Amino acid sequence: MIQRIIADQVLFGLSFQPSIAILGPRQVGKTTFVKQLQQKLSKPSVYFDLERSSDLSKFQHDRLAFLETMQEQTVILDEIQRLPEIFPDIRSLIDQNRVPARFILLGSASFILLKNTSESLTGRISYFEMTPLLFRELQPDVDYIRHWLWGGFPNAYLAPTSEQQQKWFDDFVRSYLERDLPQLGLSASPIQLRRLMMMIASIQGSLLNQTMLANSLGIRNNLVSTYLDFFEQSFLIRRLQPYYTNIGKRLTKSPKIYIRDSGLVHHLLSIHSYENLLGHIVAGGSWEGYVIEQVISLLNYQQIPFFYRTADGAELDLVIEQDLQIKLAIEIKLSSSPTLSKGTTISLADLNNPPLLLITPTADDYLLKPNVWVCSIQTLSDNIRRILG
Repeated sequence: MIQRIIADQVLFGLSFQPSIAILGPRQVGKTTFVKQLQQKLSKPSVYFDLERSSDLSKFQHDRLAFLETMQEQTVILDEIQRLPEIFPDIRSLIDQNRVPARFILLGSASFILLKNTSESLTGRISYFEMTPLLFRELQPDVDYIRHWLWGGFPNAYLAPTSEQQQKWFDDFVRSYLERDLPQLGLSASPIQLRRLMMMIASIQGSLLNQTMLANSLGIRNNLVSTYLDFFEQSFLIRRLQPYYTNIGKRLTKSPKIYIRDSGLVHHLLSIHSYENLLGHIVAGGSWEGYVIEQVISLLNYQQIPFFYRTADGAELDLVIEQDLQIKLAIEIKLSSSPTLSKGTTISLADLNNPPLLLITPTADDYLLKPNVWVCSIQTLSDNIRRILG
């Protein structure tokens, strides 16, 4: 059984908050996780899957009275985005009797998409994001090549064969485009949305140019913006924002765009082997996006990720801000013998020379020069914790 890293955080949240939300993309393991969690709760629990019509129908009439019958239990509501009108009822019950662990809400979309719902529970809820399986959740037995190539969705990563993994992703993408997004309120052609996903995969790790995407699709720029918002709030993509600082230089203002799961990137581009991946133009961007997701999963709420890039092209793949200072810079390299570029050196100087990690697939850890370390994906977690605490 794979132990999810958020387990202890969730149990801590349940020890004092009346409600918690576990959010993440479909098929990421939220339901499996919460069913394991039920065994560790301090009181009885009851589970409802709002995707099932039999469970959903129980909340169609006098929801408040129905929920009041379960006051001594933890009520678990899976796929909560199917019933956004229940949030005021949850708030009312919490305000009547504020005790820990009254509700666990599971959702496949950020509450930003559920109009006015997050405001209903302000001060009454803690949020936790469940990502696809992380490298450190699979250690020590993980093969980074398989994890990078196939991604972290459990059913994809654990598929016995490449053919089964490809079939799983086919079904996932079709369901996401044809069912999930329409349920969230997006009315758009699945064919057009799939084309957009493939275009994003092909520019993995590049600066976002919405006009270029709109022109390629033959649609308006504002439509692309809407589609990207839905992709982001359903945890498909990440728009990494640039870091701004008053250093007297012209800085890039566009975000960089990534599909968050590397296996999905490779599926959309028909990359089905490690050899194909290394020979593909997207290899560098794919490795960059893969490592960025591992790094961001290690950060706390005070540590904010950005990238840094000047108009002249000097760049750092990732910088971590805390207390209005850059505490760590990261460069992500496919080579196991990385070197410092002139642009990296310039960028570090712009930011008052924070510690720099050069992250590679397999290199042994060593000090390249003062305040600059080379490390591998295997020792990434230890090095991040050593620097950021």
